[in-house]
Amino acid sequence: MVDFDTHPDRYRHWTLEIDERDGRTARLILDVDEQGGLVPGYELKLNSYDLGVDIELYDAVQRLRFEHPGVRAVVVTSAKDRVFCAGANITMLATSPHEWKVNFCKFTNETRNGIEDASAHSGKRFIAALNGTTAGGGYEIALACDEIVLSDDGSSTVSLPEVPLLGVLPGTGGLTRLVDKRHVRRDLADVFATRTEGVRGRTAVDWGLVDEIAPPRRFDEAIAARVAEAVEGTGGDERGIELTPLERDGHSYPHVTCEVGGSTATITVRGPDEVPASVEQVHEQGAAFWLLAVTRELDDLILRLRTNEPEVGTWVFRTEGDPGLVTRFDEFVLANTGDWLLSETLHYFKRTLKRLDVTSRTLFAVIEPGSCFAGSLAELALAADRSYMLDGLREEDEDEGREPATLTLDAMNLGPLPMGNGLSRLATRFHGRDEAYDAAAKQVGTPLVARDAEAAGLVTFIPDDLDWDDELRLALEERAAFSPDALTGMEASHRFAGPETLETKIFGRLSAWQNWIFQRPNAAGPEGALRRYGTGQRAAFDRRRV
Repeated sequence: MVDFDTHPDRYRHWTLEIDERDGRTARLILDVDEQGGLVPGYELKLNSYDLGVDIELYDAVQRLRFEHPGVRAVVVTSAKDRVFCAGANITMLATSPHEWKVNFCKFTNETRNGIEDASAHSGKRFIAALNGTTAGGGYEIALACDEIVLSDDGSSTVSLPEVPLLGVLPGTGGLTRLVDKRHVRRDLADVFATRTEGVRGRTAVDWGLVDEIAPPRRFDEAIAARVAEAVEGTGGDERGIELTPLERDGHSYPHVTCEVGGSTATITVRGPDEVPASVEQVHEQGAAFWLLAVTRELDDLILRLRTNEPEVGTWVFRTEGDPGLVTRFDEFVLANTGDWLLSETLHYFKRTLKRLDVTSRTLFAVIEPGSCFAGSLAELALAADRSYMLDGLREEDEDEGREPATLTLDAMNLGPLPMGNGLSRLATRFHGRDEAYDAAAKQVGTPLVARDAEAAGLVTFIPDDLDWDDELRLALEERAAFSPDALTGMEASHRFAGPETLETKIFGRLSAWQNWIFQRPNAAGPEGALRRYGTGQRAAFDRRRV
């Protein structure tokens, strides 16, 4: 059972240092414990990493955003002499089952995207201080940073050696960021990604692989100059909050509960009890602030289900609460995004929904009397592959005096929570159908009963009370009978209509190719490059192009 809870006091591989003189500078120092692998069977030599190392990196970036909001410059470097990071541990990759490799790469991609999101929205500048050899996933960490400085010591290189050495691809966005982010010419990118020894010195600068080289005697000075530039003229007096440990009982939390039965997980998200009276009250609540609390719980649940419950292939989302209270809560949040904590919370919720979007599980939403699929929580229904909304009331609903189920859009659904394609889920739903989008957007603030929601194109099916239970049961049984592999590909293809972005290319192209290559004999077969790496034997390739 993989646990995603950690704290800087318990880190084995990273150290998070905050410059207490002004609180505007931080250092993330990688010093991997060779014997600290998440599972037995490999040593994490040369600052290579596994999922456990990346869980700490994810936690550190989260804490930089919430506990240290005043930090403006983050230096990412290594404590080891002449080695920054050798990338993902090869023995770990070679011996892990396919689904583990895929989940590992997905999480590392999400963490690198999170670094870039912090640069874009948290006023933080990440500076990669490469004080030694930087290979594979190590260089991909650097690529996620805003600036890269390489030691010009005659031996330190940057490289992406996966193709020539392992017969796989750089799994954490490297190829995409080379050409899309750093704008390396495609012919030079081709040379770089097939050159085992990598590139050093002035050539690395000329090709656009790094921003600066500095000799060892001047390396710290070069980093300090970039830090000074990053913090110049910035504030840094924001007071952070503590990300307290999550309360969890199995798969359930105070605001999010999950029941697993067979191949289905039923996830219920509870709406807020009140709208904060002021921004000051939000800061007093800290991690207990409803949107932050529910986001942390949902984020943790997604990660735990994805990693620990691979055979639970369908997730059914339900909500409980007052939809009117949710929309008023959203209004409060959107009216106060000038406050750093409310802004960070909104971006965290955005990232968690993105994590849901790229999760290889069937997502259903069930909208019933007593639910609160409104505004921010309506995003769960818009993220679903299908949604079922009860038309009318069941006998038990009438007995309890409930009103018919409603679905309510608000300003949260019109842009503040974009998908990886840069569009809102509502815009993605109606991609290329502008009139339908405009008609739906005009319903903002109006609670829509089942027939109105169906007419607006916002739900899939609206069974009445006679057909409700049977339709849900048959839908779940049908899904369980299909090939999980085919469903994963189908769902991912449908979810991301619209333009391509760096994120969609990483998840929809690079990761898809990587996941296919991971299973091919040329990589994972007994004579494949990944399996034979380090044995002294050359790989035997099937030369047929597919």
